Amino acid sequence: MSVLCADLNDCHATEKLREVEGLGVSRSTVRRLRRGLGLAPKRRRRPPQHRTRRPRRAASGALVLIDGSVFDWLGTTPLCLLGAIDDATGTVLALHFRPAENLHGYLTLLRLLAERAGLPVSLYGDRLGVFVRNDAHWSLEEELQGAQHPTHFGQVLRELGIGYIAAHSPQAKGRIERLWETLQDRLVAELRLRGLHTREAAEAYLPLYLVDHNRRFAHPPAAADAAWRRPPRDLADRLSCRYTRRVARDNTVRLGPRVVQIPRGPHGRSYAGGRVALHECLDGRLLVHYQGRRLATAPAPAPDFVLVPRRAQRLRASRTSLDEGGRHLPLRQNGPASPLAALDALAQHLRRRARQHPWRLTFSRRQRERQRQPTPTGGGHSH
Repeated sequence: MSVLCADLNDCHATEKLREVEGLGVSRSTVRRLRRGLGLAPKRRRRPPQHRTRRPRRAASGALVLIDGSVFDWLGTTPLCLLGAIDDATGTVLALHFRPAENLHGYLTLLRLLAERAGLPVSLYGDRLGVFVRNDAHWSLEEELQGAQHPTHFGQVLRELGIGYIAAHSPQAKGRIERLWETLQDRLVAELRLRGLHTREAAEAYLPLYLVDHNRRFAHPPAAADAAWRRPPRDLADRLSCRYTRRVARDNTVRLGPRVVQIPRGPHGRSYAGGRVALHECLDGRLLVHYQGRRLATAPAPAPDFVLVPRRAQRLRASRTSLDEGGRHLPLRQNGPASPLAALDALAQHLRRRARQHPWRLTFSRRQRERQRQPTPTGGGHSH
């Protein structure tokens, strides 16, 4: 018994005593016997952490909580239900079924949110890789500016003027976590009563369910003035992944397997060799921008297009950079943000003078005159 309690925790030891020895004792009895034998617990019990209740925002649209829940909603296979709830009123603003929690689903959720209510001031969610950068890679540009480049979803939020607050624990976003408990109880039962067992049928029923759900559980906000903002007219173009590519000599630009032909510019201008911005939209369209002006638009490759982030060339190009003279500057590959270390490495590199710098010229007059003389190009002798 002493060996068993020393190697296993209380719950695991209770299970093994029941399965192996046939002793139907409780976990509290095992814990009391272990303490009587003077055996220390396998893991030290942490005291409960102090948590403060976060007050709701006063105005509707000031803060919207977003999250996803993987559950067997239809009784056939687990699906991910993405949701958005207003912090001030508890109103469920949008729901969307997806096979997995990905960028395509959250951009679709943001589009539904903008079409039905508007653009909120801030979004509140977890630290999923779709929302925030969790890698340790810092380029020199990121170190100098003191922040990493945002994700594709973060770029969309920045362009739309929407802030993002990342929660550090599930308890911090408890309001939307309680929403999942309600939906797993009520929404599943409503789907069963209506015999809806496909994702398309359940997606079509969600707007009707939201009306009944908000009528029962939503409440008026503390402030009468709402903080919602009108979405821009080109919202469909802004819900996209952004890339930077160089135009080929035949005025084409490539993004993965997709190739877009850029038409000639004003007065027959060619864009070969220039860098353009590519926007791969949620509906599959590919937009080519140059200095804020759209050059070309490619249609969607297939009706069932799913937006998936591609590997950006920024990661490969960020390992080396060029100064004004075309020389390569060293960059640190990984590690936490350290702008001071980046500036120190840059200063050490700049201490190396160029080959033609006066300080690197020889002091011998004969060698200086020899360097000034032009090199003969022909093999014959002049008479």
